[in-house]
Amino acid sequence: MAELSAQGKEIEVLFWVGCAGSFDDRAKKITKAFAKILIESKVEFAILGQEETCTGDPAKRAGNEFLFQMQAATNIQVLNSYGVKRIVTTCPHCFNTLKNEYPELGGNYQVVHHTQFLNELLESGRLQIEGGAFNGQKITYHDACYLGRANGVYEAPRRLIEALDAELVEMKRCKQNGLCCGAGGAQMFKESESGDKEINIERSQEAINTKASTIASACPFCNTMLTDGVKSEEKEGEFKVMDIAELIANAKDL
Repeated sequence: MAELSAQGKEIEVLFWVGCAGSFDDRAKKITKAFAKILIESKVEFAILGQEETCTGDPAKRAGNEFLFQMQAATNIQVLNSYGVKRIVTTCPHCFNTLKNEYPELGGNYQVVHHTQFLNELLESGRLQIEGGAFNGQKITYHDACYLGRANGVYEAPRRLIEALDAELVEMKRCKQNGLCCGAGGAQMFKESESGDKEINIERSQEAINTKASTIASACPFCNTMLTDGVKSEEKEGEFKVMDIAELIANAKDL
C-alpha cells in the first residue's frame, strides 16, 4: 500500500491478510490462493504489509478491552492515512471486528469477506469458475460463527461451491443452527475445559458423516480445528479440509 500510495495509484480493495494468513503455514496457502484469484480476475488490490497488525479481536474476546483499543487505534490511523474505503479479508474474525467494532473508534470502511467478494466477481463475470477436479464431487460446508450467525453471510460461500459443479451436502447442523468448531472467542489460545469430547471432534464427525470427500471452510481457524478433528478420527486420507478460495484456485489450476 505504501508503494502504491507513493506512486499516486488508487486501489479497488485493500486485502487485510490477518495474523493467521500471515504467519500460520497452513493459512498462508489460503492467502496465496486468494491473491492468485484476485490477480487472475485483474483486481487492483494492495496489502499493508509490515504496517498491518492484529485487529485486536483475540484480546477483546479474552476480555482485554484496553489492548483491543490500542491495536484498533493503530490500525485505524494507518488505514485512514491511506484513505482506505473498502477492505476484503479471508478471516471472519478480522471481518467481524473491522466491520462491527472499528466504526465506533473512527474506522469506517466497507468490509467484505472473501467469499462475498469472490461471489461479486463471479456474478459480474470477472471470475470464471470451472468444476475441474471438483466436478460432481460431494462437498460439505462448515459455517464459521463470525461469518454466519454473527453477520448473516450464508449464501455467498454456498453459491461458490455450487459454481464448481459440485454437490453441496449440508451437515445436520448448518446455517443459523451451525455448530462452532471451537476456535472462536479466543478459545483457540487456551486449554480445553472439562467435558466428554472436544467440540472440534464433534463437528468433524458431523462433517465426516455427510460422506463428502471435501470439507469446505471459509475461516483459517475453522480450517485448523476441522483438520485436527479429521486427523483425530484418522480420516485424513479420505477427507480434505480446504478453504473455498483454495477450491476455486485448484479448479482453475492457479
